[in-house]
Amino acid sequence: MSILHRASFTVSAARLDQLPPPTTSEVAFVGRSNAGKSSAINVLANQKRLAFSSKTPGRTRLINLFGIPDPLDPGQSLGFLVDLPGYGYASVARDAREEWAEVLGGYLRQRESLAGVVLLLDIRRGVTELDRRLAHWIAPTGTPVLALLTKADKLPYGQRLKAVASVRKELAELGTLAAVPFSATHRIGLEEAAAHIENWISPKVVP
Repeated sequence: MSILHRASFTVSAARLDQLPPPTTSEVAFVGRSNAGKSSAINVLANQKRLAFSSKTPGRTRLINLFGIPDPLDPGQSLGFLVDLPGYGYASVARDAREEWAEVLGGYLRQRESLAGVVLLLDIRRGVTELDRRLAHWIAPTGTPVLALLTKADKLPYGQRLKAVASVRKELAELGTLAAVPFSATHRIGLEEAAAHIENWISPKVVP
């Protein structure tokens, strides 16, 4: 069983100073508000309602942490899956969007326990200007990124490969970047994505 299947809700925070101290590996999920972030977290954790999106896209502004218990010390967390607020909805007031960006950027640049970022992109839309801006925030930190190209079931196999190549080219500034076609409903790319995330949380010891 994947260690991700043991994830459970730990805490929500509206500001960075409300987060628990950075003590163990955190893997952050980030993407446009309609990129399928909640669905991806749920299928990776093999749970139906671990993460859930607001009925009004763009309304979820909290940072949600889901702890993965340490099998050797169940009272402690081996790591956390971190659901960051979605971005990109024009219907959200400008001052709220700027506050949001400050929380997102602050977390991605300053969080010492951040081990990896899962960037969710709709495979049919590719990399948007907001996604590029996010990449600019992440690039200076050297944090590895896994781009999940969601809704991959909507494209034939050949087009998925082209989309992966395009994302790798457009986000080349992210030195450590993996791109995987992904579909929560059809479970495309699920094992590959889970392996990346598990290794960030609990790195495999290579002899």
